[in-house]
Amino acid sequence: MADLPSNFDSWEHLQNTYMLEYNKRVDKFFSDVAGNGDLSNVRSSLKLACRLVDGDNQATWNLRTSLFFDVIGYSRKNLSIFYGSSIDTNLPVAGHPQLFLYFSQDSQAVPVNGKRLDHEKSCRLTRYASKSGQSLPAITKANLLEIATEIKQQFVSGGKGIVYTAGKVSVSYTDPANGFPRGGRWLVNSKSEAITLYTKLCNVVDRPFDINKINVNTPEKDSTTQVITATDTVLGKQYKESAYRPVANLRFRYAYVSFGSNISPIFLIDTTYRNTALLA
Repeated sequence: MADLPSNFDSWEHLQNTYMLEYNKRVDKFFSDVAGNGDLSNVRSSLKLACRLVDGDNQATWNLRTSLFFDVIGYSRKNLSIFYGSSIDTNLPVAGHPQLFLYFSQDSQAVPVNGKRLDHEKSCRLTRYASKSGQSLPAITKANLLEIATEIKQQFVSGGKGIVYTAGKVSVSYTDPANGFPRGGRWLVNSKSEAITLYTKLCNVVDRPFDINKINVNTPEKDSTTQVITATDTVLGKQYKESAYRPVANLRFRYAYVSFGSNISPIFLIDTTYRNTALLA
């Protein structure tokens, strides 16, 4: 092992190494943001606030790293921010793995003091069994990588998740034999958009799309488009009323597979970089 130089400063070396590796992770997390000095939107401002720079004092260093790891949540890698309730994931999935796709609003699109809208869509991977010993072949890592690659092709463009417009139109697709049991729905702004989304999902699971299995429900009530000012009072505290099926753009964020029981989900792809996924 080579001797260290006589002027070697272990503390300086530690700081420089930490700063280099830390900033790499910040840059990857904010890969959709160009440059490091733009304050034109929320994400670019957050990136600037998170990056360590030479000359930071200890207090600034602590605030930057706490903002990134604790407040934004990078330290929660391998923990899903949202993937259904424990009741949903612990129930059996009829012998087939269950694929989930998660969508949400961009942070800068959320109204001030508003709630970030999101949606999760799932289907069954009926080509595979959830475990060995069943009549169908058990799913393998190679199978999951193939599905992840198809998800990337169908739902990611230019390194970002594709966007669809949610609205009041409720569209379901019922095809139990091919992984779409009764009960699921996609809230969209038009029937054609739902057909596009279901077609993409059928391509992902390698099952045929049948337009005759689409069911559309368009309520007479209009979507809520204005800012909600009405409130409800519960136990003496006021809460804003929920918007009715608002029109909003939702972006694909990540996809994972659940095997039911107590098995942790396996993330296939994650554009937020919060979870370790099979496909980068």
